Amino acid sequence: MTDSHIDHKVLGDLREVMEDGYLQLLDTFLEDSERRLSQLHGAKSADELGMAAHSFKGSSSNMGAVGLAQLCQQLEDRVKERPLYGIEDLINRIDQEYVEVRRFYVGERERVSAS
Repeated sequence: MTDSHIDHKVLGDLREVMEDGYLQLLDTFLEDSERRLSQLHGAKSADELGMAAHSFKGSSSNMGAVGLAQLCQQLEDRVKERPLYGIEDLINRIDQEYVEVRRFYVGERERVSAS
C-alpha cells in the first residue's frame, strides 16, 4: 500500500531486513530529519540549501517517505535556477510534509515497540 506520504512496501522491507534494528532506524531517521530541517532553514546560500535538500531527499527516500523525498527533489532542482523566489513556499511544504511523516513514524515506533 502506498499513500501520498509513505511507501509501505519500502517500510515493510526495512522492517524485515533490520529486524531488531528497526526501532533504532526509526529513531535515527527522526533525529536526522530534525537536523536536516534545521540545515534547510539555516542555509546561507543556494549551494547549502541544495546540499541539505539532497541529503534529506536520500534519507527520506530510503525510509519510504516518498512525498518528502519528492519535495526535497523539487527544492534541489529549484535552487539551481536564479532568482530563488518561491523557495520559502517549497520549504514550508517540506515542513508540513515532515509533520505528517513524523506523526506516522512516531506511531510506527510505538506500534513496533508495543508488539
